[in-house]
Amino acid sequence: MTRLVTRRFASDTELESALAERLARALAARGAAAPAVMLSGGRTPLPAYRALAARPALAHSPALRVLLSDERYVPADSPASNYHQIEPLIAALALPAGAVLRVRTELPLEDAARDYERQLAALLESGGRIGLGLLGLGADGHTASLFSAADLERARGHLALAVQRPDGMPGVSVTPELLARVEEPVFVAAGEDKRAAVRSLLAGDAGLTAWRAVAGCAQVELWTDQSAAPALA
Repeated sequence: MTRLVTRRFASDTELESALAERLARALAARGAAAPAVMLSGGRTPLPAYRALAARPALAHSPALRVLLSDERYVPADSPASNYHQIEPLIAALALPAGAVLRVRTELPLEDAARDYERQLAALLESGGRIGLGLLGLGADGHTASLFSAADLERARGHLALAVQRPDGMPGVSVTPELLARVEEPVFVAAGEDKRAAVRSLLAGDAGLTAWRAVAGCAQVELWTDQSAAPALA
């Protein structure tokens, strides 16, 4: 059974500062087998990414690899692209192209999903580990780009898959099978619109897509602010 560990912050500013420090430690992990870091899109982690990108001489392991939890099927320079949102951080880290596992949205959708799955499989098959892994939590209870029980069912046996998002925009998402390989999965959720989803996650609601997506993880953290979880002790 998945254990949920919760950290509540008094404000979104506190959450963002703590997240930036957690990310900084993960990026700077040393050793030839330093774990990869999985970043999510969405509005909540963006200030932490920007704060890190602005630091002079941002430390990171030479062996660092970065991957994304999901990507909208848009050009890489689109404002809607998760890769575009994290690109300033990638630039600050001065990572070589091969160190960033990116959904190649210039390919046809299904080919992009298969290509991303190949990248993820190569990372794991080479002995690579995924340490810190950030996950968003949608107001509708989704995480990454896994929105429904049907998405979870189609994800079986895969590390990544193409999805049709409810907003009509296709995308590519990692799967529960990949999430089960993440050593430190962390949901990050802030804002009053996330309150119902946070409550369901705390209750271990078996109908919540996000909770089902991490069923293979021994432990998951939830970082949230007072507006999303005002009743937490």
